[in-house]
This record gives sequence, C-alpha cells and structure tokens, in this order.
Amino acid sequence: MKGLIDPDRRIADLVKQVDHRVLALWAADCADRARPCFEVVLSEDNRMREAILAARAWSRGELPMSSARKAATAAHTAARDVIAASSAASRAARAAGHAAATAHVASHAVHAASYAATAIRDLADKAQAKLIADQEREWQYMRLIELLEQLR
Repeated sequence: MKGLIDPDRRIADLVKQVDHRVLALWAADCADRARPCFEVVLSEDNRMREAILAARAWSRGELPMSSARKAATAAHTAARDVIAASSAASRAARAAGHAAATAHVASHAVHAASYAATAIRDLADKAQAKLIADQEREWQYMRLIELLEQLR
C-alpha cells in the first residue's frame, strides 16, 4: 500500500481564505468523487454516503455538528472494516469521514481531499497513478476556486 498523498500546497494556502461551511461542502465534493472506490467493495454499505450527505447538510445549516460527527465516526469505522479488502475503499471512506468531521474542525477538509485523491490513485493503473492523482488534485484546487468565486 502506497502512502497518503501529501496535502497540496496550493490547496492548503487557499483553504485559509474559505468559510468553514464552504470547506465542508468542498470536502464532501472531494469525498464524493472517491465514493466509487468504496462502493465497488461494499455497495450496500451507506456509511460513506451518509457522511458525505451529513457534510453537505451541515454546510447548509440543516444538521447539527454533533450529527455530522456521528456520521464521521461511522465512516471511519467503515474504513477500518474494509481495510483488509481494499486500501482504496478504506481511504475513500476516510475521505468521507473527514468531510463530515469538517463540521467540527475546519482543518479536516484538507485531509478529506488527500484521502480522496489517494483512494482514486490507488485504483488507477500503476502506469497512470501519478497522472491520475495530479489530475484529481487539479480538480480539487479548481473546485475550491469555483466555490470561492461563488461567494464573491
């Protein structure tokens, strides 16, 4: 199993300018792109999906932080449950867990993005893994810029 992709410096700098609730939405978007990595292994398990939905609901002010944290804990449990079967699935679930945990602490958003990019990389063909990871990081960066521009 390869290591976790380090946080992207451009993203880390941009995150400092973003509202906490927008970060939760962005983290959910990042995790959602990795969701197929989890669902290919555990298609009937909704813990990852529920964590993503919780992050989005919290970002809209529709869910209390405590409920988002419960969803985060469930997604992290799912990550542990699937680690033996697939590191990509486990990392995807961790991305969702960190997305939901962003409701509690904003810095979880960057971890959601790193886990999502790593999960997507881990499923890629080895010859394409770096390119796929770089493309995912670029999408994450551009999505964050897009969300920032929507606020202006």
